[in-house]
Amino acid sequence: MLSLSSLRTRWVSLLGSFVAVALGVAVMTAMGLGLAAALDPPARPPARFASSPVVVTGRDTLTAEVRRGAGTALVSKPLAHPHPVDSELVRELRELGTVRMDGAARDAVGVDAPASAVRRVVGDRGRVLTGDDRHQADPSAARDAEALVGVDALLGTATGVTAFVSVFVTASTFAFVVALRRREFGLLRMAGATPGQVRRMVLGEAVAVGFVASAVGCALGARGAPRLVRALVDGGVAPSWFTLRASVNWPCQVAFCTGVLVALGGAWAAARRAGRVGPVEALREASVDTGVMPWSRRVVGYGLLACGLGLLGWLLWTDPAALLKRKTYATQPMVLVTAVAVLAPVLVRPVVRLLPLGRLSGAVGLLIRENAGASLRRTAAVAAPVLVTVALAGSLLGAAATVTEAKATEAREQTRAQFVVTGGGVRGVREVRVAGATVSGSASTAVFVREEGTALVRWDARAVSDVAAFASVARLPVVAGDVRDLDDRSIVVNEEWERHEVGSWVRVWLGDRRAARLRIVAVLARGTGDNGAYVTSANAAGAVVDRLDVRVGRGVDRAAVVAALRSSGGTVRSTSAWLAATHPRTGPQTRLGLLVVLGIALVYAGISLAATLLMAGSARGAELRSLRLAGATGGQVVRVVVGEAVVGVWVGAVLGGAVAGVNLVGVAAALGRLSAPVGVVVPWGLVGGCVGACLVVACCASALASALGVGAAPVRPARRRWALLPAAKA
Repeated sequence: MLSLSSLRTRWVSLLGSFVAVALGVAVMTAMGLGLAAALDPPARPPARFASSPVVVTGRDTLTAEVRRGAGTALVSKPLAHPHPVDSELVRELRELGTVRMDGAARDAVGVDAPASAVRRVVGDRGRVLTGDDRHQADPSAARDAEALVGVDALLGTATGVTAFVSVFVTASTFAFVVALRRREFGLLRMAGATPGQVRRMVLGEAVAVGFVASAVGCALGARGAPRLVRALVDGGVAPSWFTLRASVNWPCQVAFCTGVLVALGGAWAAARRAGRVGPVEALREASVDTGVMPWSRRVVGYGLLACGLGLLGWLLWTDPAALLKRKTYATQPMVLVTAVAVLAPVLVRPVVRLLPLGRLSGAVGLLIRENAGASLRRTAAVAAPVLVTVALAGSLLGAAATVTEAKATEAREQTRAQFVVTGGGVRGVREVRVAGATVSGSASTAVFVREEGTALVRWDARAVSDVAAFASVARLPVVAGDVRDLDDRSIVVNEEWERHEVGSWVRVWLGDRRAARLRIVAVLARGTGDNGAYVTSANAAGAVVDRLDVRVGRGVDRAAVVAALRSSGGTVRSTSAWLAATHPRTGPQTRLGLLVVLGIALVYAGISLAATLLMAGSARGAELRSLRLAGATGGQVVRVVVGEAVVGVWVGAVLGGAVAGVNLVGVAAALGRLSAPVGVVVPWGLVGGCVGACLVVACCASALASALGVGAAPVRPARRRWALLPAAKA
């Protein structure tokens, strides 16, 4: 009953938490419904062989036995060069019924015959598809599967970030609410309430807020999910046929329970702090914060800081490639953000001193500086949402841009070619000779290796036609051996392989499923992950040349070389143009996903800022009216309150920038450990836009809060403009 009564009178102070939880549940519901549709997509009817009840494809997977615990298991990987349906099998299938082919291609055929009879004839020479599985023979099947993997990654990351930001904002808001209600809790303790009763009252408020906000959020999320799916389709992230599943309800249930747990989790620490408020707090009148960093909070803060930095150092030492993955650099900042937020009251005063407030003359600058340093809880609460927004903006977009730039630089450094020919014109061309130029043809392929007996790993590879020509146009990051020694019985690998010693032999399966034993002649640096294996064309049966790298000799007319290349077909581009087309700064799908995550954080920041400043203004009425009675004008009071909000945003921006800087330095160090091009790309424009948006919200909310706090004009205010405070300062 006490919690419900408190809710009726304190609903304004809990409005920020309510909106934060409701928005978080809405986002999680919409993301969950989209994720459920991606994990269990609707069945796609076949398009290529729609009139055939059975489709037969050639062997397109490699199956190998690996260890799983005490036993073994069979693992399959798709081949780089699937086998065609051979003519002998087609002849046998014709004895069962009509066989349909898609033009001259023979990677799959349709058969009008019973599926059981077709399976008996095919055996292990191919794959038999029936029903909706026939869609797997369509050219779009692989693209659709890849797109759904991207949807899974985007929605999963966004859901995780939303849950983190929800807990973060809710915890920050409840903590500030408890700080504002110290006198109220002190009165309750003076009236006989036990610490447990005070804690249960705060937790009861959180449960009530969580239940109502989660219900509202589920309704909003269910209505917003179709718009989310439409945005994913329009943005090219999801295939055009992607749609929601009408019968799926578990995302709403999970989001509802998560919302209640988020409210409880966010209020838990605040409830414990409320229970420690003593009866003497009812007698306090000072606004100076004391005891904001008890030993338990210091232990948690420094522990989280050590954990975040330790995790970064451990990954950097043991698996630096993990720091270049989106899943890592999207979650890595969360530990450091939490640590810095917990330690914020300790960091507020040093960061405030970095701001040149001394240039503000008069009492306005004095009060802004002193109030910001004295009201640590209020400044830290304003800084918290800015901290998480800036940290995520710098870490997510900065890490993605840094890795992408490193990949582009790496590709640029690995070629000596002046021109690259790609496209349909070079498919099937094994060799092109141009007078005065060195032309190296290569094809995309793959090799498979069983590592440690427990995993079947597929490595993308390039098959080269002329090793000497390839060595003259390429500049690979070789750490051991010599690429020029590559022949039909050897392979070039990178340092990520289990065995990567020059001269050792490795057993592999080639891209067409053939087993081979090859000798390692050269080892490449790991780099950003694009340094694959290299074999000769003899070890890539079925692969066709899809790229020509051309190096023009000295004194040779480049225009004549380009004309000769164009006459052979294909798209001729300079190396720089080809790199710009194939290695863009950030893919549109990746950028859309990161902007969605950042947009969620920015909306939360705005909600938290507005709620915190409005709550602070409602509690500062007596203080602000005292300033008016001391001679301050209304404009001066507004400037003081807005200035304090600006200082809070400044503190959050500095702390968030420090967190982002640590993460970006970790990414750069990982690139150095992998022998990849090292550099840091900071998205200054985006970070500045986030800080600017936070400043606008903070200024508007604080100006409104000052008006609400001052209320009516004081009785007979002094006519002089703040005569007392400058004298006191002197």
